[in-house]
Amino acid sequence: QVRPVESGGGLVQSGGSLRLSCVASGPPDSMAWFRQAPGKEREFVAGINSNAAMKTYAASAKGRFTISRENGKNTMYLQMSSLKPDDSAVYYCNVDDIWGQGTQVTVSS
Repeated sequence: QVRPVESGGGLVQSGGSLRLSCVASGPPDSMAWFRQAPGKEREFVAGINSNAAMKTYAASAKGRFTISRENGKNTMYLQMSSLKPDDSAVYYCNVDDIWGQGTQVTVSS
């Protein structure tokens, strides 16, 4: 099975925005974003079901992050706004229980 591929990470100032993308190798079912900061456990950020009818968010992401997907492109997105330094982490996508390699997000104060 081929890993999904994340992109879109980078360095942004506090209050800024970023959009992450995750491309799966085939038609995905469940898709989700997780993140892991140095010295911390990997944590759930947001998830979306196959027809995008159901979206779930961690409390830290609600109101600031938006998850979406384009099934025709096997792609999932995470639009992040009002970013804070605490959002700095490696962001991973999980597609049908397969992890991507991660993309670094760094938010400067």
